[in-house]
Amino acid sequence: MPGMVLFSRRWAIASDDLVFPGFFELFLRVLWWIGILTLYLMHRGKLDCAGGVLLSTYLIVLLVLLALVICTLSAIVHVSMKGTICNPGPRKSMSKLLYIRLALFLPEMVWASLGAAWLADGVQCDKTVVNGIIATVVVSWIIIASTVVTIIVVFDPLGGKIAPYSSAGPSRLDSHESSQLLNGLKTAAASVWEARIKFLCCCIGKDDRTRVAFSSTAELFSTCFSDTDLVPSDIAAGLTLLHQQQDNIRNNQEPDEVISHPPEPSQEADLDAELENCHHYMQFAAAAYGWPLYIYRNQFTGLCKIGGDCCRNRTTEYDLVGGDQLSCHFGSILQTTGLQYRDFIHISFHDQVYELPFLVALDHRKESVVVAVRGTMSLQDILTDLSAESETLNLECEAQDCLAHKGISQAARYVYRRLINDGILSQAFSIAPEYRLVIVGHSLGAGAAALLAIMLRPAHPQVRCYAFSPPRGLLSKSLYEYSKNFIVSLVLGDDVIPRLSVTNLEDLKKRILRVIAHCNKPKYKILLHGCWYELFGGDPDNFPTELDGGDQGDLTQPLLGEQSLLTHRSPAYSFSSDSPLESPTKYPPLYPPGRIIHLEEEGPSGRFCCCSTAHYRAKWSHESEFSKILIGPKMLTDHMPDILMRALDSVVSDRATCISCPAGGGSHVDMV
Repeated sequence: MPGMVLFSRRWAIASDDLVFPGFFELFLRVLWWIGILTLYLMHRGKLDCAGGVLLSTYLIVLLVLLALVICTLSAIVHVSMKGTICNPGPRKSMSKLLYIRLALFLPEMVWASLGAAWLADGVQCDKTVVNGIIATVVVSWIIIASTVVTIIVVFDPLGGKIAPYSSAGPSRLDSHESSQLLNGLKTAAASVWEARIKFLCCCIGKDDRTRVAFSSTAELFSTCFSDTDLVPSDIAAGLTLLHQQQDNIRNNQEPDEVISHPPEPSQEADLDAELENCHHYMQFAAAAYGWPLYIYRNQFTGLCKIGGDCCRNRTTEYDLVGGDQLSCHFGSILQTTGLQYRDFIHISFHDQVYELPFLVALDHRKESVVVAVRGTMSLQDILTDLSAESETLNLECEAQDCLAHKGISQAARYVYRRLINDGILSQAFSIAPEYRLVIVGHSLGAGAAALLAIMLRPAHPQVRCYAFSPPRGLLSKSLYEYSKNFIVSLVLGDDVIPRLSVTNLEDLKKRILRVIAHCNKPKYKILLHGCWYELFGGDPDNFPTELDGGDQGDLTQPLLGEQSLLTHRSPAYSFSSDSPLESPTKYPPLYPPGRIIHLEEEGPSGRFCCCSTAHYRAKWSHESEFSKILIGPKMLTDHMPDILMRALDSVVSDRATCISCPAGGGSHVDMV
């Protein structure tokens, strides 16, 4: 529901968010009350010492205060359990209860201070009594400190601006007022987000590129989150409901809806060849991450294998390779790729905003010059990821409307300048002029590799690119079609990054609004059921994803509940589920690069990737299959490079041994 309004400002907490924290505090308060009562009844005869009257009075008053607090907390928990996310009417008394609860903190603080002062005077009473009272004073101050921290956490810097509108409601404002509110909120939100980002990234530089990245990231967050009146728990409940609804739709699909037509033999042969290439070049994409990924993949032996390279000084073999900041990285790169020192032309781990580490090597097995660009590994890389505006590229190609993700295109341009201006590619092709150019990368590195391949194609017409788990919001439609000729992308399972774009985030926000507006269950039940479902699975039919008496078709009808969750009519929000989203000008629809191979999981998804066996089949997929963000337990783990490498190993091994399988039968792989 919309955030609560207290003291004439909105807070980042809703009236139905107090069930769990209220119950937890209630449990502690009851135990505390019982403990103090037991202490008083068992030792009140020992309070006839000097200062004992004061301590006796302290305990009695504290018991009364705790009883009042317990009654108030019980009422808060009871009221918070009423209604639904979009029906806060049964909880209208919550603000009064919270005012009472906050008022009780004043006597609690006073009494805790008096207790501390009395104890400081050195009361000469029974040691057990004194220790018990010391414990009550300490607990009092811990609870008071916890309350202050909670208030800081739920404080909304924009609450003073949103509160007047929240109380007025959307019907009270005309279009001009709503437009003014929108502009004011976006400006204020951008300032708040920029301050937060600067605080979180205080350890990185303050150059012009970093300041631009701060502004771009703040603009993105303010665009995505300033037009809804949702609190974090609403989003969690919506994601929980979407996951169950998504699984329900999958389970109810007919077999002919799931199984596609068998591919032609030529397509299957092409898929086998490209899968083998992906399997080979993924080693280079992983090597670009350096020692952190290698140690993570080889937790017991990795440090022993590369430890010597970390400790000793640069050798003559190192001097044969151009680059900087190699440290432990070179040893892990050699172990991952299986190449020799002399096979590397350049290795750079220079890492700044819009500047990515990369390596250049000679791959004699495939007769190629390989450029591998590293993915996200630092705060600087995250800022590059989040600079999501679109910018026009000046390219020598037949594609029209050449737009691309700003941060990634800047990073690709940096690698391009290094390769050309520093003569790195010229040096590589002077050694092996007959080799072809192959560019690879994972995640952010995949996006940069794809754009780098587009930039280099006029000079290297035979260039190939293998993009592993690339971001969706990368290329305009015309560049996406153009890239199909020389770029292959590989996506694993439910990986969120190849489905992630500003347009898809707007679509996800719309679906969250719709599903929570249609749900008739209280939030605490949604979250409890959701936790159980995520941990242990079950039948999604048993969980609330639609109105009582309704059917799946009802979920496409607009509701007033959705409007109540908007702080204004967002231009990117449409009440029709079939109408396309209109992205803001800075964020037009963008697409993933090249042709896409999808390693699709078959059967029920395991809850824990380390404990379950995943069954995958490889297939060519269209970009439209990644036009929605899927919610699931593997949406993040499927993006990890080590998981992708294990899946590729299994898929390629299975297809190589299954020569006698019928064409188009797919590849079923057990991956532990």
